Amino acid sequence: MKKINLRDIPDEKWTSPKGKYQGSSKEVSVALGREPLSTDLLKRHPFDVEICRIAPGQTPYVYHSHSVQWEFYHVLSGRDVVRHQEGRTPVEAGDSFVFKPGEPHQMTNDGTEDLVVMVIADNPLGESCHYPDSNKWAVRSPERRLIRSEPLDYFDGEE
Repeated sequence: MKKINLRDIPDEKWTSPKGKYQGSSKEVSVALGREPLSTDLLKRHPFDVEICRIAPGQTPYVYHSHSVQWEFYHVLSGRDVVRHQEGRTPVEAGDSFVFKPGEPHQMTNDGTEDLVVMVIADNPLGESCHYPDSNKWAVRSPERRLIRSEPLDYFDGEE
């Protein structure tokens, strides 16, 4: 059995180039030996666990959906507004929610204290993401590529 304690996992901070998106996380699964880029399912792990911290007024990532990945969220402390396809929903410590593939989502800490959320995601191979606000796709094959495309007929350019 491999055991870790959150106090021993470094906080990984991120900021977008212009500072609009910021946050930090403790990559629990990585600390337990997960190799995120591996295609070996024993090294990849069947799920990913992270503890995400978002400062007041911050949004950690752009509005997006996953092609095949499920994400479970549990709010450990703080308050938040979650943007989703039906609108916006306030959440607080003790709340849990899930996004299935194809459901766009984004979090913004609208409280006065740090928001701390546990995120558990399955780890499907071949995952891609869609960004509805900018109509971009992130595709992994094998490295991550961002692309834009207009809808096309399946046989366009083929016949």
